[in-house]
Amino acid sequence: QQHSPTPVPTPGGSPDSQPNGPAAAAAKSDVKADASRPNAPAAVAGGSGTSTPSRTADDSSHPAAVDADATAIDAAGVNGGEAEDDGAVAEVRWETCKVRRGVSATDYIPCLDNIRAIKALRSRRHMEHRERHCPAPPPRCLVRMPAGYRLPVPWPRSRDMIWYNNVPHPKLVEYKKDQNWVTKSGDYLVFPGGGTQFKDGVARYIQFVEQIMPTIQWGTHTRTVLDVGCGVASFGGYLLDRNVITMSLAPKDEHEAQIQFALERGIPAFLGVIGTQKLPFPDNAFDVVHCGKPLLELNRVLRPGGFFVWSATPVYRKEQRDQDDWNAMVTLTKSMCWRTVVKSEDINGIGVVIYQKPTSNSCYLERKTNEPHLCSKKDGSRFPWYAPLDSCILPSAVSSSDETSNSPLLWPERLIRYASVPDDSATIEKFDADTKYWKQVISEVCYNDFPVNWSSVRNVMDMNAGYGGFAAALVDKPLWVMNVVPIGQSDTLPVIFSRGLIGVYHDWCESFNTYPRTYDVLHMSDLLGSLTKRCDILEVAAEIDRILRPGRWLVLKDTMDMIKKMRPVLRSLHYETVIVKRQFLVGKKTFWRPRR
Repeated sequence: QQHSPTPVPTPGGSPDSQPNGPAAAAAKSDVKADASRPNAPAAVAGGSGTSTPSRTADDSSHPAAVDADATAIDAAGVNGGEAEDDGAVAEVRWETCKVRRGVSATDYIPCLDNIRAIKALRSRRHMEHRERHCPAPPPRCLVRMPAGYRLPVPWPRSRDMIWYNNVPHPKLVEYKKDQNWVTKSGDYLVFPGGGTQFKDGVARYIQFVEQIMPTIQWGTHTRTVLDVGCGVASFGGYLLDRNVITMSLAPKDEHEAQIQFALERGIPAFLGVIGTQKLPFPDNAFDVVHCGKPLLELNRVLRPGGFFVWSATPVYRKEQRDQDDWNAMVTLTKSMCWRTVVKSEDINGIGVVIYQKPTSNSCYLERKTNEPHLCSKKDGSRFPWYAPLDSCILPSAVSSSDETSNSPLLWPERLIRYASVPDDSATIEKFDADTKYWKQVISEVCYNDFPVNWSSVRNVMDMNAGYGGFAAALVDKPLWVMNVVPIGQSDTLPVIFSRGLIGVYHDWCESFNTYPRTYDVLHMSDLLGSLTKRCDILEVAAEIDRILRPGRWLVLKDTMDMIKKMRPVLRSLHYETVIVKRQFLVGKKTFWRPRR
């Protein structure tokens, strides 16, 4: 009942070579009602000429239906961009998603909540039920909002408290009440900064790690961190104070809403599990990996010379089970040539061990047994989208005589320096041009002409990130950017990580691994044309609507032809829209939801 991943060309392939749609033999969608898949849009001429359909009575049911901080959108447009606007609205009968039993209608994630496909799995031994199982065709429905939903608490207050009604999940409050993860206080969920291993708070823990391992140098030598099994992401949240950006990773499991809590707090986070498939990150991406189990997959995404920080009970407890786990850890890390740098305990007796990944192949070649073996071409493609986990170790690209050259530059210098990557289409000239272009656009257009209240923006996603120039231009703002490199585009994600930014691979003909209502700005640049050759524009619009918070913005940069196709669809969703300089379509999501 699970569909095969949407067939796509190899990374760097031409958009014209992409197939026309998802595999025909795919499983049926887990969204029940056929009415949730509206007919293709047909533009309707006429109308009032304004950019907003009339508000329905449904809007008034939400306490924050009007964003007092938001910038009002001028229906007449900016810089003469709307001279030919006819007020067209696509004829689409949108409906709310009808989900199956066991799935929250307000937290629906199509590729992680496909109950029919999950029930058909032959095994769940390796967490297969937590992996992606995308319905086909993709749903064209809208996710409901929780009762009493309101605009999120602004950053930085949101790091410590969020509205309970926005993420009404009390289970974790009760389950982790003795570990100081999260508590409920009136209308808020409060995050005291505690955790299983953070007896004196996460800030003290971060300080302790740097104290026992000074070369980790938070915010200069260490910029990008992967936190595996992140709880409510307080570790990543407090590392932001040190100029470190952390990808907090956890599955959608019985610890309900961990990642949703993180994103509502304004902390970078992503739903994922190390099951049978690779994580959607490039090889050698992160400076530090925190917690998790030291599997070959974490070795793959950790850069040569990077550190693995492990704080778990086997490090410091003496029970037989913990000792067995520790002995297995010693055997595995030796086989991967990880060097134990330091093992220490804090004043509470909580232990931390820090390993370092080798920077050359000399240790691998000197092992008595070649297990795990070094990866070669016969082990298959390195590209990690729907790819099985490696059973091999990725060899280093540098020789033993050149170990120091493998370390990245210090932050923030690395942000503006190009690092060569395996994709031959990536060049320093393209990198410099992308950086220069977005720096100019952000300063001259986005801040001045866009009807976006940037002071209320915290979580940003660049849906076609290229070299990360858009994120680099925003780096001084109190926000963070999830850089997405779409399947079928040039593989520039290694460049993005080398700059000290974070991101993932994704196919936008499928749903993204995030909860509904988790981003303030979605930015899509020059992608819609190639994307709609493989999937319907309504499916793309429904996914955008699922991810975007009410009262927040979609920024689409594309040709006027593509803008004219998307604008009526956004209007059918009751978005307020404006065209800027005949290159950008800015749409503001309202609190409207269909009655059905």
